[in-house]
Amino acid sequence: MAVPAMELSSIEHHYGFVRALDGIDFRVDPGEVVGLLGDNGAGKSTLLKVMSGAHRPTHGTITVNGTTRAFHAPKDAAAAGIQMVYQDLSLVDPQDIATNLNLGQEILCKGPLGWLGFVNRKAQRRHAEEQLDKLGVRTAPMIRPVEMLSGGQRQAIAFARSAIRVVGEAHGVLLLDEPTAALGYEQTRQVEDLIRKLSEQGTAVVVVSHDLPLCYEVTHRMVILNRGRKVAEVRTAEADRDHVVGWITGSRPSMFAP
Repeated sequence: MAVPAMELSSIEHHYGFVRALDGIDFRVDPGEVVGLLGDNGAGKSTLLKVMSGAHRPTHGTITVNGTTRAFHAPKDAAAAGIQMVYQDLSLVDPQDIATNLNLGQEILCKGPLGWLGFVNRKAQRRHAEEQLDKLGVRTAPMIRPVEMLSGGQRQAIAFARSAIRVVGEAHGVLLLDEPTAALGYEQTRQVEDLIRKLSEQGTAVVVVSHDLPLCYEVTHRMVILNRGRKVAEVRTAEADRDHVVGWITGSRPSMFAP
């Protein structure tokens, strides 16, 4: 059996006396796309924040590529090969595309200028173009400010930035929070194609979404949460839509014993 790219065991997270996550077991294998589904308040975002290092679990363990990890901050998760695309995208609007793609990993000039922190903008643009070409992402020129892009283009840049950083990691993990929430039909198809391409390259992808057609299109498995508990885990090819909706809404009983 393959070593999971990421595995969570008995994860609990408490907000005071409120138990937002209750004994969640979750895994995603290299090259696998897993949909994390549930209604508002089901615990999806909290679980995603635990995976990305934004929250520390109250109880439970996180294993990445067979090694147990303790994330104290998102930078610890990033160092382990885990990247997160937040719903608000986290882009710097006045800066151009190349700067946003290299944010936090700027390419400095060589020699004394580099020692002083001067950025090599030409090298950054060249690197950004090369990485976008590898992913098959087409946007505006690298020098265009992000604030001048459409919603779909902004989403593509945020998606590509995390994808660039996770590709090349040993079985890296990409976490997507509602990746198509504000996109039209054509941009949604582009996101689907990029998810498939990353999966083919061995990247594990976790998709949190209310978009059932998207999940049926790109995921291999679905994990459904309800009120902080995992109520179902099914292979997408075998998942009946009515059953999935029933688990999400709570009208269908959990697959697991209480």
